[in-house]
Amino acid sequence: MLSPELWIAFGTLLLLEIVLGIDNVIFISILAGRLPEHEQKRARVIGLALALVTRLLLLASLSWVIGLTAPLFTAFGEEISGRDLILLLGGLFLLGKATYEIHEQLEGAEHRTDRKVASFASVVAQILVLDVVFSLDSVITAVGMVDELGVMVAAVLVAMVIMLLSAGPISEFVNRHPTVKMLALSFLLLIGGSLVAEGFDHHIPKGYVYGPIAFSIFVEFLNLRVRAKRVKEPVHLHPTYVKNDESDEEPSQA
Repeated sequence: MLSPELWIAFGTLLLLEIVLGIDNVIFISILAGRLPEHEQKRARVIGLALALVTRLLLLASLSWVIGLTAPLFTAFGEEISGRDLILLLGGLFLLGKATYEIHEQLEGAEHRTDRKVASFASVVAQILVLDVVFSLDSVITAVGMVDELGVMVAAVLVAMVIMLLSAGPISEFVNRHPTVKMLALSFLLLIGGSLVAEGFDHHIPKGYVYGPIAFSIFVEFLNLRVRAKRVKEPVHLHPTYVKNDESDEEPSQA
């Protein structure tokens, strides 16, 4: 416990787990946003709980996780392992889901009165799929950085507590600012593309992915500061559910 190398490894892994976890939180927030307001918090908590359980189960079966890197078959001249297959499918799911969400938010009909409330079970199922993908990437990264299982578990637990505490504010902020929501969905497209590339063994340094994301967030922060001084009402996206079940009221104009 007094080893400096151990604490350095823990701090580095914790930071990485938080960065990877933010992607998960953003996507969970967007998916939970399809539910009525009184169910959104429960969906976020269940989603993060599933993410924690998935990570701990993967850490408990490290030999199986390491075995996923063994080649299963060859496609397009590349050896595909179990890990590659999961990353490929997860990346394609992210690309498709983020594109669908962008279309629904921006291209939805303005005067629809038949919007259906998303099924709680379907939202949780989609969250679980993404939890598996993000957890696998997270655990394999942890295995490559640290040898001590206790350090990995501690970093995952602390990161998940931080994510659980920040999920509510992040979700409210993303849903309150339409441009931030579009940026978040664009980030998911970027991450989905990087997962597909990783699936074909084309490693993209994390800095090339998260650097543009950090720069975009900084620019949007400046835009929000300028917009706040103008006190201008932001545009309204097209939700796929009716808030508070007020189906008789006319939906907001975009």
